Amino acid sequence: MAQYGDIFTEDRLASIFPAERTDDFFEALFGDAEDGSYDIELGFAGSDGNALNFELKLNQRPGKCLACNLTYGLPQVFSRHPIINVQGIADAVAEAAGESSATWELGSTREVSRELHVIPLKIELG
Repeated sequence: MAQYGDIFTEDRLASIFPAERTDDFFEALFGDAEDGSYDIELGFAGSDGNALNFELKLNQRPGKCLACNLTYGLPQVFSRHPIINVQGIADAVAEAAGESSATWELGSTREVSRELHVIPLKIELG
């Protein structure tokens, strides 16, 4: 099997979590996608055996504020929000890796910079 980094390219990650999903999320949350303060992007952060480490990257939108109070509660929100669909992300990761099932766990929001916060997403392949 190819290295996981060879599987989870930027194109593959964008197909698993398309950019439009951010606007759909804010449309559902606020009624207008323009009210969102960040864009969500899926990133691959490496592997440890059957555990694949991803990040939900929250990139500040121009002219918006990515305040900690906006992002620290997101793991709980993302874990159950149907548009974010973390189980769907895990299922797509498992399929891409040639596995039939996966479980997942979201970590706590980390502030990388004022413009970037990340939520770790650990996916265990079945």
